[in-house]
Amino acid sequence: MRIEPPRRARFDCAMRLLLLLGLLANFAAAAVPPALAAALKNFRTDGPRGWSFTQTTVADGRTRIERHDAGQPEFGRWTLVADAGKTPTDDEQRDYREKLTRRSSAGTAPRLTDQLDLSTLQLVSTAAGRTTYRCRLKPGEQGDTSARFLAATLVLHEPTQTIESLELASTGEFSPAFVVKIAEMKTTMTYSLPEGDRPSLLQKVTTHLRGRAFLVKSLDADMTVTFSDYRRPALAPRGTK
Repeated sequence: MRIEPPRRARFDCAMRLLLLLGLLANFAAAAVPPALAAALKNFRTDGPRGWSFTQTTVADGRTRIERHDAGQPEFGRWTLVADAGKTPTDDEQRDYREKLTRRSSAGTAPRLTDQLDLSTLQLVSTAAGRTTYRCRLKPGEQGDTSARFLAATLVLHEPTQTIESLELASTGEFSPAFVVKIAEMKTTMTYSLPEGDRPSLLQKVTTHLRGRAFLVKSLDADMTVTFSDYRRPALAPRGTK
């Protein structure tokens, strides 16, 4: 097909633009520092599999303590130790496990690291062997309008190539649903540094939320979840989570 001169000029311009965009995309992908890429490769927000731990949740002035035993079969790993200072009855323990089983059967959430838009990666600071980066998020699913109002901040411990903390925070007010307005939202996850044969393990998750539904109902919430007493069973069954 013969392309007329004016059209040819536009065609050449479009091709150069596409080539430039391709080069920029390749440059962005290659611009991720090797230490960060290595840290993200096997990073799990909930920590490595195969470890038993105690989980303590504090929210709305109420404390709940749970124990996860990685050495038990899949649907028998969680035990409710105490709720609001009380030891659960057999019926409460049974109800707790049934609810956990239903939640576990509902499916698996997408990996958060897959939503990091590393093409927007920015260096924030470097000090004492730690480098802080910030980037935007990709939409988690079709119709997801919240991602463009969120940013991720990662602290990389350079000597061990470990993600020491990951924070997700809103960059402004947004509305994830028609009747919901979120003014502030921040979740911060912190991790220990690896030592010997002990890997990096999740230590704490804090969540801060300020918002309203239907203009009057408060969605304000603050929650802290701590993880302690990590132990590695002598032999954890396959598929441990």
